[in-house]
Amino acid sequence: MKIAQVAPLFESVPPTAYGGTERVVSYLTEALTAQGHDVTLFASGDSITQARLVPIVNRSLRLDPARPDWVVWHTIMIDRVLEQADQFDVVHFHIDVLHYPLVQHCTTPYLTTMHGRLDLPDLRQLHERFHAHPLVSISNSQRAPLSNANWCGTVHHGLPMQLYRFHDKPGDYFAFVGRVSPEKRLDRAIEIAIACNTRLRIAAKIDAADRAYFEREIRSLLNHPLIEFDGEIGEEEKNDFIGQARALLFPVDWPEPFGLVMIEAFACGTPVIAYGCGSVPEVLQNGVTGFIVENQRDAIAAAREIDRIERRRCRDVFERRFTAATMASRYVQIYQALIYTRSTPLDESTAPMTMGRPNGDRGPVYQGS
Repeated sequence: MKIAQVAPLFESVPPTAYGGTERVVSYLTEALTAQGHDVTLFASGDSITQARLVPIVNRSLRLDPARPDWVVWHTIMIDRVLEQADQFDVVHFHIDVLHYPLVQHCTTPYLTTMHGRLDLPDLRQLHERFHAHPLVSISNSQRAPLSNANWCGTVHHGLPMQLYRFHDKPGDYFAFVGRVSPEKRLDRAIEIAIACNTRLRIAAKIDAADRAYFEREIRSLLNHPLIEFDGEIGEEEKNDFIGQARALLFPVDWPEPFGLVMIEAFACGTPVIAYGCGSVPEVLQNGVTGFIVENQRDAIAAAREIDRIERRRCRDVFERRFTAATMASRYVQIYQALIYTRSTPLDESTAPMTMGRPNGDRGPVYQGS
């Protein structure tokens, strides 16, 4: 199958440090290539891939000191994709919604994976306007605000099998990995660690938009002797950083679309303590790969009991549910269904499993297990 992957230009593919969407696009691209598909990646020129790379800008926009206009360069990329669209069997977008008006008359099957939150006020009107645009969610909970959109399936993220190694014996600290932002609730993680008299190591990025929040709410909390702020780390450093932790703390306070760091922890054998927001109950099996909590009292109690979770089972769940190969295979099912729809009039008795719901919601191809 000839597949185009269209990545955001903010980070390289894969990113040098933090970058969720670009990281997933990289894993998907490489897994599809390994499965024998002919994959073309539209991305920044500093990307690294086994696929054919079409570089749109020389370097990722976030790292370019010239601060290029992201709308301009994404518009140019969309135009280049559409110029070449007839060379592909399917075009897979990961760039939010900018391309919607431009691709609706594209004759090549296309789809968009939604990587962010969908409860924003204007998205309902947008998707009512572009109601036929094929979408994929990264968790079933993510799609709830847009339940009537043209969902082709849900595909959970996956990681390369050998990216993280299993850590059987942890050190004596908790880990927090992600962004310092109001919805990630680093303050909760700090409170949990201090209540358990356990070190908390923080590997986190501070975006410019969150700098005031960090100064106002978080900086003073870092003065406690149990709290260690390591800053933003890359993928190689994550292996030991997460794998040697007793638990990953994920006390989020928003409708988390997926939470990639949770499956990174599972891959290392590290259990997770998370608030049950958004995708968390789909990704984390309570009592198996960690604990789902509703408040700080329960979170602290769970952290004190975290050694009850078998680390080998966390790794087993990762291998069964959250590998890049599994993710790629699920997407191929969706690609095939889209191609089938374009080439054959819909017959519900013979159509693939993603077809045939009267309201246009074709239902999840993959909901996890």
